[in-house]
Amino acid sequence: MRLDRSFQTDAWAEPTRPDGGAASVALAVHKRNRLSRSRDFDAVYRQGRSTSTRFLVLYWFERKDEPGDPRLGLAVPRAAGNAVARNKIKRQLRELWRARLERIPSGRDYVLIAKPGLPEAAHANGFDWLGERVDEVLQKAAA
Repeated sequence: MRLDRSFQTDAWAEPTRPDGGAASVALAVHKRNRLSRSRDFDAVYRQGRSTSTRFLVLYWFERKDEPGDPRLGLAVPRAAGNAVARNKIKRQLRELWRARLERIPSGRDYVLIAKPGLPEAAHANGFDWLGERVDEVLQKAAA
């Protein structure tokens, strides 16, 4: 049995980027801008400063030994929802962070923690609302 491919357009046949990669790769937070090791998270929690809003907590720690691009770690507790909801909010927060990367001071590590209730509120109020919450916590950290 053959599948009907009449729905397919010419745009599907060509890669979305000149180098052949998927478009979503361009939106990703690069590895050099991510916290991934447990000891990096621990250093930010123990030696860093923090600020919070109703839905987000931001910890930051200035790296004196290795200056460079700001790095982000995300934490979304199980109380914030099931795995699908937690992963969705992490993807959205990464995208918002990437869009604000040029305005964020370099040489620091950040951990952004979503509080319970954020996924539901973000779903109800939209992506722009979530961006405003990220801006709000970043402004408090800059003050």
